[in-house]
Amino acid sequence: QVQLVEYGGGLVQPGGSLRLSCAGSGFTFHEYAIGWFRQAPGKEREGVSCISGSQIPGMIANYLDSAKGRFTISRDDARNTLYLQMDNLQPEDTAVYYCATDLDDSCSGYGISYDYWGQGTQVTVSS
Repeated sequence: QVQLVEYGGGLVQPGGSLRLSCAGSGFTFHEYAIGWFRQAPGKEREGVSCISGSQIPGMIANYLDSAKGRFTISRDDARNTLYLQMDNLQPEDTAVYYCATDLDDSCSGYGISYDYWGQGTQVTVSS
């Protein structure tokens, strides 16, 4: 079955960096778009970024204005792994971060468009 497992979260000071990973299994990883979302306490889930798969290669969509220039999505299809490099982290980036796919090769910033989700990894930015 489709499985997504995120890891790499943790506690980091403001201005620090983290790289999140999302390992996929149970599907042909390279074919499909995969996205990152986050949900902060008391807030709605929001799209962060999405990257296309091999059917429409090279497309990246970024959904967070606040993350532009700081967050970079990438994928390593040989390792069936999606990444989110997060630099210059700020307290407002504190959230649970999720990866998701809908087993098609289109990106969306809306969580309702995705059927398969990981369990999430906590990112806390605090001094």
